[in-house]
Amino acid sequence: MTETLYNLAILPFPDIDPVALSLGPISVKWYGISYVVGILLGWAYARKIVTTPRLWRNDKPAMTLNDIDDFVFWAAIGIVLGGRLGYILFYDLDSVLAEPLRAIEIWNGGMSFHGGITGTTIAMILFARRRGIRVWSLFDVVATVCVTGLFMGRIANFINGELWGKITNVPWAVVFPGQEPFARHPSQLYEAGLEGVVTGLILAALVFLRGSLKTPGFTAGAFVCLYALSRIAVEFVREPDKQLGYLAGGWLTMGMVLSLPMLLLGLWAMARARRAAGREFADA
Repeated sequence: MTETLYNLAILPFPDIDPVALSLGPISVKWYGISYVVGILLGWAYARKIVTTPRLWRNDKPAMTLNDIDDFVFWAAIGIVLGGRLGYILFYDLDSVLAEPLRAIEIWNGGMSFHGGITGTTIAMILFARRRGIRVWSLFDVVATVCVTGLFMGRIANFINGELWGKITNVPWAVVFPGQEPFARHPSQLYEAGLEGVVTGLILAALVFLRGSLKTPGFTAGAFVCLYALSRIAVEFVREPDKQLGYLAGGWLTMGMVLSLPMLLLGLWAMARARRAAGREFADA
């Protein structure tokens, strides 16, 4: 059985060192670089959206370029702090309590999307109130552009040889380092495709073709739904975190548990946006 699984793996694991650059005692890993590149690409994308008046109601963008430029720092803080705290609370609390220094070892991985989006949401609310920006419009812009970070992060997970999938005999299975001779689903690439590419294209179509930014909150709700559905789908072929395993009788994972409320929240946000737009149209 194991020999068959090994032989069917035709997609070799890339021989890429997780450390991109070493400067004496300092090591820069691809994982960290992916976050920086993802944020910078998202920033450039957001600037494009804000400088395209036709995307906004009455051709008036809800925020300025200066707002977008300044929010990048807030977003970075929200992503890193939220992502790390979320991972610790949801996935690694016992280990961190036993060894507290693990809490700051971000360079070794261990970031939670659900924690990251929570941290970023708090940052958006605080920033929007400070600048007098409509918070749902800021949600929409960030939701549209954050797919760049999701894509880059999942590629970095693949390079690190972490968060792999279940054992399989599909032709594109991969034998990850330390998992020999078992061939597994490259679930990181599935997530990069669904969360980054597919979700990104759908949101771009909503924003640039359907004018969804004119209905504040709808784009953000669509993103939350699409992410939740993508994550739940991939969880069926992804190996659960070893420290948690399966929940509720051996099929439910923590990723599913955290994504189900997101799906409901996204549906609520889209319905709320539609109702609010209808009231504004009636009052006009």
